[in-house]
Amino acid sequence: MAFRWYNGTFTARKRRKSNTNQMNNILVIYTGGTIGMVNDEHSGTFVPFDFDLIVKNVPELSRLNFNLTVHSFEPIIDSSNMSPAIWVKMAQLIKDNYEDYDGFVILHGSDTMAFSASALSFMLEGLQKPVILSGSQLPIGEIRTDARENLITALEIASAKKKGRSLVQEVCIYFDSKLFRGNRSFKYNSAKFEAFRSPNYPVLVEAGVHLKYHHNAMLDNTGKEFLLHTRLDNSISILKLYPGISKQVVRAVLESDARSVILETFGSGNTTTDAWFLDMLREAIRSGKNIVDISQCKVGSVELGRYETSRYLKEMGVLSGFDMTFEAAVTKLMYLQGEFENQQEVAYWMETNIRGELTNENTGHGQSAQQVISDQSQYLA
Repeated sequence: MAFRWYNGTFTARKRRKSNTNQMNNILVIYTGGTIGMVNDEHSGTFVPFDFDLIVKNVPELSRLNFNLTVHSFEPIIDSSNMSPAIWVKMAQLIKDNYEDYDGFVILHGSDTMAFSASALSFMLEGLQKPVILSGSQLPIGEIRTDARENLITALEIASAKKKGRSLVQEVCIYFDSKLFRGNRSFKYNSAKFEAFRSPNYPVLVEAGVHLKYHHNAMLDNTGKEFLLHTRLDNSISILKLYPGISKQVVRAVLESDARSVILETFGSGNTTTDAWFLDMLREAIRSGKNIVDISQCKVGSVELGRYETSRYLKEMGVLSGFDMTFEAAVTKLMYLQGEFENQQEVAYWMETNIRGELTNENTGHGQSAQQVISDQSQYLA
């Protein structure tokens, strides 16, 4: 496989041995992140480097049996600087190249990877090709780096097809031998290679000696129209509860000019029942705000009305976030508010599973809790 740069895009083309088997084309979108960093001798910190560093440190890329094209962002982005504008740029890049490539791999910093994966899952409707985000905990040039395995396996999964159909048809995160649904994942550890988890939904692919695909857990968008959505409205505020939270703090959040409030609650969606608190929530809802209840717990779901402490929330019109991650709740609200000016439409779709991001047993959306309980059990210890 020969490597070269042209027009800001790095390409790798392997000579075909025959014309009988056409190789897949994979577009790698390099945004930055730890995977492409090097140690600055003067400051002692990790700083971004160009993608050619990755090529030099992963000679195995030359043995992959597909065509590889790399688009590198300019400038390279630290994931802490990620923004909706950059999500739009990534989504547009996929849309513009959708017909020319069989799969997409986005190299991304791990800190906000789950936000980006969730956002892209809503922005890319009817996706019938894999969009896999990956990166690493250690830079590619480090001896013990996890970057090589993450990159090579992400590329392999992105190119996987059966009878001309991509095996993966959604936005995912690949890290430490596991492929997760992007909008079900979150970063839980900054010190281990196992940086991500998806406790409320099964792993899609496990990488061992062989790649084990869990097809029943994957989305099948065959036959759907691929649509790009780029209108995002970030008019969202966050109210994370804790014992002793003051009226001033609650009022400051609820009286902001945000269209919606994400309420991070206790357990299965519970809050204090102090009259002043409930009155403030009611007033915010009467003023036109949507309030979405998600749990501070990483495993399980919001069940409004199960306890008295959440019954009042359900009665006043607080929306259930069910088992959505914080990252999915934030980006789904941005997407829905960009699509709809009517707050009632936002509220309806917020409680509806549209990209596999939540389990709503009351309406039959999503996958039942019983189907994922075995996957959850490993995180309860």
